[in-house]
Amino acid sequence: MRQDFARAAASYDEAAVLARETGRRMAERLDLVKIAPKRIVDIGCATGDGIRELQRRYPRALPLAIDYALPMLDAVRRQAPLLQHLRGRAPRPVNADVRALPLASGSLDLAWSNLMLHWLDEPQTAFAELHRVLDVGGLLMFSMLGPDTLKELRVATKKVMRSGIHGDGGSGTARRFLDMHDIGDMLVHAGFADPVMDMEMMTLTYRRPRDFLADQRHLGVRDGLLGARGWREWRRVFGAWQPVDGLLPASFEIVHGHAWKAAPRTAPDGRAIVRFATG
Repeated sequence: MRQDFARAAASYDEAAVLARETGRRMAERLDLVKIAPKRIVDIGCATGDGIRELQRRYPRALPLAIDYALPMLDAVRRQAPLLQHLRGRAPRPVNADVRALPLASGSLDLAWSNLMLHWLDEPQTAFAELHRVLDVGGLLMFSMLGPDTLKELRVATKKVMRSGIHGDGGSGTARRFLDMHDIGDMLVHAGFADPVMDMEMMTLTYRRPRDFLADQRHLGVRDGLLGARGWREWRRVFGAWQPVDGLLPASFEIVHGHAWKAAPRTAPDGRAIVRFATG
């Protein structure tokens, strides 16, 4: 999907309705957290909405914008105000994969990732790497798509299958997204403490299937989301997609999560660490 995301940089903003709204709701959750981070990062930053929000909240923090698509990072640079560039406060772009970050261990205080981690085949590796680069007491906040995403198209696919058209098992999408409980287990396995998970449904509506497809193409996720079905098969699925009040609903399950990096309980050599309170 790297090339798809790279090609989508020029059109991403016009279609990123879901990402913007999810990012806004993530930011509201930061109102409940009392932190003063010195180093912040937006993982999978796209054109930079997330890192700009973090800069607004934490203007004294060093801002990093990480994406593996270079054109997205170019967009982040272009959208940073000239004054930020002159003062050396513009987001610092880093071209990297979240599963192998070119950052020192314990070098971050806040890691943010909006609707990116679900594209990884194995998020566990990414969670372990994010745990490594966060300092003790650091916060990971993220959102991911959950398994009920595009449930309307899943229902439509099952109808088509019952009519004798074979597909991918009736999922409606090629990618199957993780349940929030599985994600929470991954966070614990990666070493995070007290993960908090919850979900909400958000629904976009479209007049025609081609409008839905155009949005996904502009975001660079069409093939990753829908898979390699032939157009004739998709046409049958879209024909079974039931409108509501004249519009086609596309529901997205948004899984929200945050977790903290706790102090280690064992030393690198395996010995237990015992801490004594003072005072």
